[in-house]
Amino acid sequence: MTADPRIDTTAVGSGRRSSGDSLAPVLWPSTTYEVDSVDDHRRMTGQPRTERYYSRFGSPTAGDFADAVAELEGAEAGLAFSSGMAAVTATVLGLCQQGDHVVVTRQLFSVSTALFALHCPRFGIDVTFVDGTDAEAIAAAAATRPTQLVFVETPANPTLSLVDIEAVAAIKGPITVVDSTFATPVVQRPLELGIDLVLHSATKGLAGHNDALLGVIAGERDVVDAVWAWNSVMGGTASPFDAWNGIRGIRTMPVRVRQQSATALHLAQFLESHPAVESVSYPFLPSHPQHELATRQMATGGVMVTFVLRGGAAAGRAFCESVALARLALSLGGPESLVSHPATIVGHLTPEERSALGIADGLIRYSVGLEHADDLEADLAQALDKAAAAEGAS
Repeated sequence: MTADPRIDTTAVGSGRRSSGDSLAPVLWPSTTYEVDSVDDHRRMTGQPRTERYYSRFGSPTAGDFADAVAELEGAEAGLAFSSGMAAVTATVLGLCQQGDHVVVTRQLFSVSTALFALHCPRFGIDVTFVDGTDAEAIAAAAATRPTQLVFVETPANPTLSLVDIEAVAAIKGPITVVDSTFATPVVQRPLELGIDLVLHSATKGLAGHNDALLGVIAGERDVVDAVWAWNSVMGGTASPFDAWNGIRGIRTMPVRVRQQSATALHLAQFLESHPAVESVSYPFLPSHPQHELATRQMATGGVMVTFVLRGGAAAGRAFCESVALARLALSLGGPESLVSHPATIVGHLTPEERSALGIADGLIRYSVGLEHADDLEADLAQALDKAAAAEGAS
């Protein structure tokens, strides 16, 4: 192997520590493992990320998956979880305690927002929300008092706004965390820009086949081990079966993500020219308000495109129910193109709250799959015609 292999090479060769001479990932489904002596149990009880003990603490397959992500991110260590939200929750509660101050960007996955806004205060963790597009505001919020954690998501779900990763990394004192789910290591590598910990809902682009529920973090070993200590109590360890699928998905991730990103840019350009579309958000479009930042910290624009239809909620519903190739389903990053209507999903929020998050009534979230770009464009065109008709009828 070369001294500094490209990510494609790393993806194919990573996560093989427990596989022996098998080219395919090896599944270790056992919940418990036999040891030779009582002293082995004593030693393993205090060993972070131990694997052949009791699988709530970890398993060889989950360890291989975490190792693979750590290699892809250029990290000292990784840790796999039962879901992306298990990774977020364990990171926050593993690194923070009562009385700590946390700075979080407003542009977050809605369930992450619920964790910070509703549940952290119950544990005495003080949370300050700031505009993620304003790097100075993030730094200023962290400087108001001792801050334990700065947590950002970029690109953000669902509006695809960005956070300046280098600016966050430059904040002295707190542990900095980037949720990089929408990007994957193919698109951006936050640790190389100075961030302490990178996090993924690996259910999405990392595993990439809509068949594994996974979360993962990667970063400095001491920080990862602190999160592991909490997670072993919380019980959010990754299933060996899902981790096994995750390793398989990583093998093809660079090829998948680059192809999907190329198609996403093509579709974003098409959508920008369509009369039924009010606006398009895609980081590699020159019209994106943070285009310069995108080209500075991202290798591609990613697999997600969001756009606002002129006809509002009626047009959004008609579009989502009219696409033929894209599926009306949650999640992202898989081989099938998926579409959703965020305003309906967060319908429990008031119009003012949705507007503050950038979720317009006509907003569409589109995860670009591996179908041919021309076929997806044709599908978009016919669904947009029906959305425009719904606008006229409303």
